[in-house]
Parts: sequence; structure tokens; C-alpha cells
Amino acid sequence: MSKLLLGCIADDFTGATDLANNLVRAGMRVVQAIGVPEDPLAADVDAVVIALKSRTNPVGKAIGQSLAALRWLQGQGARQIYFKYCSTFDSTAAGNIGPVTEALMDAMGCDFTIATPAFPDNKRTVFKGYLFVGDVLLSESGMQNHPLTPMTDPNLVRVMQSQCQRKVGLIDHAVVARGAAAVTERIAQLQAEGVAIAIVDAVSNDDLLRTGPALAALPLVTAGSGVAIALPANFGLAPSPAASVLPPTGGLRAVVSGSCSLATNRQVQDFIARGGAALAIDPLRIADGADVAAEALAWAAPLLERGPVLVYSTADSGAVKSVQSRLGVEEAGAMVERTIAAIARGLVERGVRQLVVAGGETSGACVQALGITQMQIGPQIDPGVPWCHAQALGQGLHVTLKSGNFGGDDFFTRAFEVLA
Repeated sequence: MSKLLLGCIADDFTGATDLANNLVRAGMRVVQAIGVPEDPLAADVDAVVIALKSRTNPVGKAIGQSLAALRWLQGQGARQIYFKYCSTFDSTAAGNIGPVTEALMDAMGCDFTIATPAFPDNKRTVFKGYLFVGDVLLSESGMQNHPLTPMTDPNLVRVMQSQCQRKVGLIDHAVVARGAAAVTERIAQLQAEGVAIAIVDAVSNDDLLRTGPALAALPLVTAGSGVAIALPANFGLAPSPAASVLPPTGGLRAVVSGSCSLATNRQVQDFIARGGAALAIDPLRIADGADVAAEALAWAAPLLERGPVLVYSTADSGAVKSVQSRLGVEEAGAMVERTIAAIARGLVERGVRQLVVAGGETSGACVQALGITQMQIGPQIDPGVPWCHAQALGQGLHVTLKSGNFGGDDFFTRAFEVLA
């Protein structure tokens, strides 16, 4: 069995799937592990993506989990390490992007790395160090109202520097436009100036592909999933559609959603407008002791044979803040995650074999509740969101883990059409 070409550490479960999807599309054979594996790698693959649930953890815990993942990947002979975070660069005020990056650099003896959340296929672009979501700055995109990781500053150099001890600099678009040689030259210049971490501009996939060759010699790359399209070529690999073939589908269909993003709100409304069966769960009833999971499963049972059902806690920012003011931010989020995870488990126990999960934290809770430890990456539904296949509760399950901000308005309907 050959050694790993690329070892990846992702700070949430949907982000891990997003990254694995781009690597598969670019020609890598990929296994996604849920948490740090206990045993050595048994599959002959080019890359392993370790999915952690560390984005909103306390800094020390996030660092500990990430270093454990690094040690396992190094033990499998990984030639390059990739720390993956969200394309909206969201993090708490204390981290964890900066602290984890520096901890990995320390552990690897690495004196320079890059950072860019750019993912043009999903309208995340970086220009002059500023992150745009579509046509607006990050701070105007709705992310300023995120319940756990609100992002109010779109200047990534400033955001990263506030989290790091090392000096942070910029490789701007004028350099990237001149190609890999210019990027390599700029890296050397920044290092001479004492810069250890550089934000990299990218407004198109071409920018990422131009940057890619300049990253081949870096022991550590940190980025969203966008840069992944450029890395397999550094190892002599090319796209292959055979990498995304999954086992045949069957069984009942369902969607569970805990994301409060604008994109997921639209997806919920689109599903309902199309006549889909949908049930909203009330966090305050959970707090009052009601068995909301049992109620949701009883509601879903007679409807599942007719088509996909949707159970969601998605709400606008005002409703979310109202719940948080009563229960506290962390407890409100954890309580809803536990409930949705229990619903997801109950749906699979009742015959659901095609499951859409929306929301990064929600996906983490659901994957753990279903006992999923490894996933095979399949066909893409929307940029950054593939179908996967896994063993869950002793059954084969097709599952997709959708980042809250990803996907078109009709995602919850179209996802099942991709498998049909």
C-alpha cells in the first residue's frame, strides 16, 4: 500500500465532505474519516480527510484534536498536510483558525504557510485580502448574524493577525495573476520580511490553479476547500469520474436541518412551497422538557412512504436570538443538535436510506449519533456538496452533509434527483 499523498484535517463535518468532494473531482481517491481513526489506514487511497468537530470548541480542545489528527496522518506517511476551514472563515473571537494553524506549524517545524478560504464555485472570493460572499463583503452577507461564529470584519489579514502570534501578510491578486513563479517569488519576499502566514487572493478557479504549483513545496497548506482543485495535479493526478461511483440507492428519504443560514432558510421555504411535508421543531419546547424527537418521528412515520420529509429548526436571526437569550448560546445550539441527531437516528431506524443533513454542527451531531466512522465520496449535488455512502446503524446509508451556506434554493428537492 502506497503512502498518503495528502493528509487533511477539517474543522467540521460538512467542510470535510466539501473538501473530499473537490479532491475526488480532481482525481484523488479519498476516504473521509469521522474523528481521528484508531487503527492504521487499511485502504489504498491518495488522501484521507479527517473530519473533526472543532470549529466552535474551546481553543485548547480544538488544538488538541487537530494535533491528534496530524500525528495519525504523519503516521500514515502523508507527504503534505491540509488544514481545512470554512469558506466564510468563520471562527470565534479567540480562534480557532489562527491558533490551530500555529499549533500545526509548531508541531511540523513549518516556517511558512498560506491561508485562503476562496471558493469561487460557491461565490467566495478574496480580493486585496477582503472576503466577499457573492457581491457583498463577508460582514454584509448574513454571516454577521451567525449564532455561534458571527463575522463582522471582512479583512482576512486583520482577522488572522488578531488570532496569531506570527506575522500575517498578503499575496494579492496582481501577484497571483502573474502565475506560480510570481507567487513563489512573493512567498520568498514575505519570508524575508518576517511573514509566516500569507492570505492569498483568488477571484476565480483560474487563480487557484495558478497558485497551486507554488504550494507543492509547502509542508502545510491552510484553506477552504477551493484550493483542493489545484493540489492533485502537484502529485501527477488528473480527474477521473470513476472515483465518484456509489452503491445503488434505495429506501426512504428525509431531510433534517439545524442551520440558520440565509441559504438554508431559502431551501426550507422552497421545499415547503413545492408541497413537501415539513415540520418545524421548537427549541423552547425542548427546553421545557417535551420529547420533541419522539413527536417528530411520530409525525414522519405515516408520511415517509409518500416522499421525502423535512424536519427543521431553521429560523431567522431574530428567532434564534430570542431562544439564545433564554437558554444561552451554547446550550441552545447543543440542545437543538442533540434533538435533530436523535431524529436522524430514528429516521434511519425506520427505513430512511437517503438522508440530507443541513448545517455543520448539526451534521457533526448526526454523524456521531448514527455511528458513522468512514464515508465514500460520491457525485456532486451542488459545488462543495456531494452524496456519500456510509455504514450507519449496521445499514448502508446514502447521506449528504450540507454546509448551511451552500446549495441552491431547490437543494432539498434536487439532491434526491441526483441519486434517482
